[in-house]
Amino acid sequence: MGDRSPRNTSELKTWVQQRLALDPERERDLLAAVERVLNQQRVLLEQSKAEAIRAMSEGFAQKLADVQRELSEKDSTVNTIARYFEEVVADLSDRSHRDPKTKLLNFDWFMERLESFLGAEQRARWCAVGVVDITKFKTYNDTLGHAVGDRIIERVARILGEQIRSEDLLALERPGVRDLHARFGGDEYCFMIPDLPGHHEAEHIASRFKIAVERHDWSHDDRRLIEPVRVDVGVVVLRLGPVEERRGVARKMAADLIHWADQLMYSAKGQRASQIYMICTRVVDGDLLEIPDEEAVRLHSGVNGESQVRTFEE
Repeated sequence: MGDRSPRNTSELKTWVQQRLALDPERERDLLAAVERVLNQQRVLLEQSKAEAIRAMSEGFAQKLADVQRELSEKDSTVNTIARYFEEVVADLSDRSHRDPKTKLLNFDWFMERLESFLGAEQRARWCAVGVVDITKFKTYNDTLGHAVGDRIIERVARILGEQIRSEDLLALERPGVRDLHARFGGDEYCFMIPDLPGHHEAEHIASRFKIAVERHDWSHDDRRLIEPVRVDVGVVVLRLGPVEERRGVARKMAADLIHWADQLMYSAKGQRASQIYMICTRVVDGDLLEIPDEEAVRLHSGVNGESQVRTFEE
């Protein structure tokens, strides 16, 4: 081997025999000791490799967990931002559909919702559409000023939203269906109650609203309002038959319901009536026709019989 250092145990054994000239027993002891040392070094090396691999694995797992956490946080941030902008868009859309003074729906959006309701299948048997006008509103505006007039308009709108509702009559609340309230224009309002068990409940709800307006302590809104503000109300109750009767004529029906309710309201105003003016209607051959109260009772109770119908006389 010359001066070249041994590279394995076989070359080391030859090197010892040639260079050291030991007796056989010492040679065996020396080589055995060298082998033990080498074995220990191999064990230590394998342990070191295993620990290094484990450390690398743990470090990789930690880095992977950190990356996943960062991605989750970024995803959460993105979702939060997305939800924020969705809420902003929804709020702006809602604002665009509402009257800025009363926060009620504007009339155009109300009519779209009413038309959509009439053109769809409904489980309800009756619905109602009403028009409200503040009695002698011009007098308040002329004598007390527009600021007081605005306060009256806003207060009546608030009472309308509080009192015109059907939810307290329902055994099962229907998600997605809400009572609709809108500003018709000026000091007039309109409303739709989508889910009624019978026609008389509409009169009960509208009367509750009328009484609530008159019993409100108006002096809290302005000390000069010592007499109660009053409202005139006209209500048209519609018997909801099969959707086939309404589909295709929903827009005309929506306009007719508002027109009839408006005429009833003006009739009540002209008579200085203390009660609600109300009629019951149903759809016959695509037209809205009035039905007598006794026929409405039969329809409500489920008794069979042909209706005697007539057109509404203005």
